[in-house]
Amino acid sequence: MTIADRIQSLRKARGISQEELADQIGVSRQAVSKWESEQSSPDLEKIILLSDYFEVTTDYLLKGIESKAENREKDRQDARIYAAGGTAVNGIGLVTAVMTWVEERSSGSVAIGFIFFAIGCLVYMIGQFVGEQKAPARKWFLLINAWILLLIPVSCISNFVQGMIGGHWWTLSPIPQWSQSFAALGVSWLCYVGICVLIDVIVAIFI
Repeated sequence: MTIADRIQSLRKARGISQEELADQIGVSRQAVSKWESEQSSPDLEKIILLSDYFEVTTDYLLKGIESKAENREKDRQDARIYAAGGTAVNGIGLVTAVMTWVEERSSGSVAIGFIFFAIGCLVYMIGQFVGEQKAPARKWFLLINAWILLLIPVSCISNFVQGMIGGHWWTLSPIPQWSQSFAALGVSWLCYVGICVLIDVIVAIFI
């Protein structure tokens, strides 16, 4: 493994782009690209900055000699595992809330969903603190969980608005309810889909 391979490997382990690494080191993205493609090598000053940033020794960058710091880096857990676990908990929470509502028609189903969501998001946040590959984990968690986490809040708001406009009693439920107009129900679902798509577009572009 060459110094170019080691720089690229460390960068990917952090889950950052060449541009983000360049900003941290104070060079251009093109410079990082040339380092990783072996078109040029970083000078001694940049080697020291890279070793400080990645928390590895200069010996590791230059010669591939690993130390305890590199071994600790390898032992760190993958944030994507936590993101997947959090997503699973959130998904189970949504399904449980909907099934509880279908069977019991109880507003307690909403509370069940939010409890699961809190646990799932906590699992994800732990991964952001203790794991590697944080940026990819964050991106895919947001892309998927926008659809899971927003259904119950949008449904509750939709049911409330329909009740206020129609002058009738409204109820908390994990999915939009038909009130007096199928058009209003359709608008509720369109709002939900529209918000989720908008969030996914923003996440895909900026994260």
